[in-house]
Amino acid sequence: MYRQKYLFLLPGLIALTAIILFPLIFTIRVSFSGWDVYNPGLSWAGVKNYVRLFEDTRYWSALSRLSLLAIATVLIQYVLGFALALMVWKDVHARRFFRVLFLVPMMTTPVIMSVIWRTIFHESLGPLNPLLDAIGLGGQPWLSSPGWAFAAVMIVEIWQWTPFMFLLLLAGLLSLPSEPYLAAKIDGAGPVRTFFSVTFPGLAAISVGALLIRLIEASKILDTVYVLTSGGPGEATETASYYIYIRGLRDFQIGYSAALSITYLVIMIVALTIIAKLMVRFLVKGQS
Repeated sequence: MYRQKYLFLLPGLIALTAIILFPLIFTIRVSFSGWDVYNPGLSWAGVKNYVRLFEDTRYWSALSRLSLLAIATVLIQYVLGFALALMVWKDVHARRFFRVLFLVPMMTTPVIMSVIWRTIFHESLGPLNPLLDAIGLGGQPWLSSPGWAFAAVMIVEIWQWTPFMFLLLLAGLLSLPSEPYLAAKIDGAGPVRTFFSVTFPGLAAISVGALLIRLIEASKILDTVYVLTSGGPGEATETASYYIYIRGLRDFQIGYSAALSITYLVIMIVALTIIAKLMVRFLVKGQS
């Protein structure tokens, strides 16, 4: 009977092997091959792809750009999501309507919304620049200037995924006990002190989870960049995942793109593990 229970785990283990482990092992094997458009197949190339990778400044620039994009957008999403959650947490007029309204961006397909945002950012045909001209700010080269193109990608990401932060943080706010707030009110604490002494510490664990989930997703950003800017102008908005796509599916350098993918995976695992430990130490344990 004791051994038979492992038979029930067998289907799950087989599915796990087929879906996760086999593609990962195969990708590692491909990363040591010279598979490209001229030499298809798993011919052994040793560490040639990894040596080339460490000399590829374009890849490391894309990885640095991705880190900046992910950290900046996730932090802004967290602040905005927290603010929106606080806004509809209490008894606000038509709060149910606003709760649904704030979730609309997250319900839409990223590719479709990127197409719409590309139209909005169009310098001559889009509605954004005429609106900025009307209020005296002046139009900007949103998709043709490196700085503004990077800002455009950030705007789309923030608009698309702030509702995710809003949803998680609102759920956390609704689950907070009322006793600490009554105690804070009796002690004469104002709204700001109550927030930093009661609300924020109470949501520390949820905040860590929300930030980590969004950092994992933001580190894989590809569809928005592909549709909105195609990595341009030049390489201004090219992320690591988009660069891997270029090398693998556009240039058909399969072996090299596999090496890029494995290196990217290892870097993300190490970086996110460190970030998670730091957030737990300073947000969760620091509030206990």
